[in-house]
Amino acid sequence: MQRRTLIAGLVATTTLGSIMTEAAAAADPENTLYMDLKDGRVVIQLLPEIAPKHVERVKLLARKGFYDGIVFHRVIEGFMAQGGDPTGTGTGGSGLGNLKAEFNATRHFLRGTVGAARAASPDSADSQFYIMFAPAPHLDGQYTIWGQVISGMEFVDKIKRGSGGSGMVSNPDKIIRAQIAADVK
Repeated sequence: MQRRTLIAGLVATTTLGSIMTEAAAAADPENTLYMDLKDGRVVIQLLPEIAPKHVERVKLLARKGFYDGIVFHRVIEGFMAQGGDPTGTGTGGSGLGNLKAEFNATRHFLRGTVGAARAASPDSADSQFYIMFAPAPHLDGQYTIWGQVISGMEFVDKIKRGSGGSGMVSNPDKIIRAQIAADVK
């Protein structure tokens, strides 16, 4: 649904989604993550009520500028885009240590869901995350969900895909900047 607004003699058209996004960010800026990509801004609602330790870590890292310039090293068409590794190999982390899993039976891996990437152990997540391109019910209850894209999924869809079964990307797209909405002046 679109809304037309007259601003200084010009007609501006906004979608209901962008109005809702602005309202969500304004309502809870402390739990809204802005992730700027090459094609535009992705707005992620953080979910501290289901993953408080993971959200705390993401906020800490975003505030330190950790995610700025980090690549999406593994991107699989129809599945997900993974980033948050400073080495770009899928083996790096923040240096802050692993987090205990915060699984939630009521949330599901849907398009736009943001989850904590981890190694084999459920309690091995750190800074890496992935954004789902499509639903993946086989991940439910196996990985921590800490966010949901509420705006800008079209920019996530434009992230460069990897090749082969691993989805590793050569010359990958980067996160230009990640910041908590409350910190944006």
